Amino acid sequence: MSKIAIIGATGRAGSQLLEEALRRGHEVLAIARNPSALQGRAGVTVKALDVNDGAALQAALSSVDAVLSAAQFATLEPEAIIAPAKHAGVGRLLVVGGAGSLLLPSGQRVIDSPDFPEEYKAEANGGVRFLEALRQETGLDWSFLSPSAEFFEGERTGQYRLGKDHLLIAEDGNSSISFADFAIAMLDELEQPAHSRQRFTVGY
Repeated sequence: MSKIAIIGATGRAGSQLLEEALRRGHEVLAIARNPSALQGRAGVTVKALDVNDGAALQAALSSVDAVLSAAQFATLEPEAIIAPAKHAGVGRLLVVGGAGSLLLPSGQRVIDSPDFPEEYKAEANGGVRFLEALRQETGLDWSFLSPSAEFFEGERTGQYRLGKDHLLIAEDGNSSISFADFAIAMLDELEQPAHSRQRFTVGY
């Protein structure tokens, strides 16, 4: 058991990371702008803060072994998470990535494909910036887990497969992973590290 901070713990991905962490017996520090809905949960300490407040975030992270970040990228500079985690002496930073930076079979990035939805580009570009910043980081043990193209609320099947930099596409042509099964892959990586200072991806 370890103490894990989850940034964005009330979001769709973050809430599933929290449930999976608790299922495995970890102690969770849930960080969100408004984490009041998590008050009273056994094994959960809540902390209301804006992740752009670097000093407050660093102080909060000083007591944890690892950080899982499910913060949205579009309104966040990478250093807002990276610097406080590093200065707090966090053992590991695991980031919920995006699919936009993954490669298609042609070698083209998903975000650069002609049919990539315009409304998702700001978030996807933010994810690209975050990954690039991590790749320049030598003082932090990080992993960046990109979901498949369709990241959806669905059942926890316990089934998934991993890849590296290419989008995973199933035999039926779909590229998908549920938030719940993504959380399993992320906690598996936390407990049995296999992708230190790497990006990897998960899908069915």
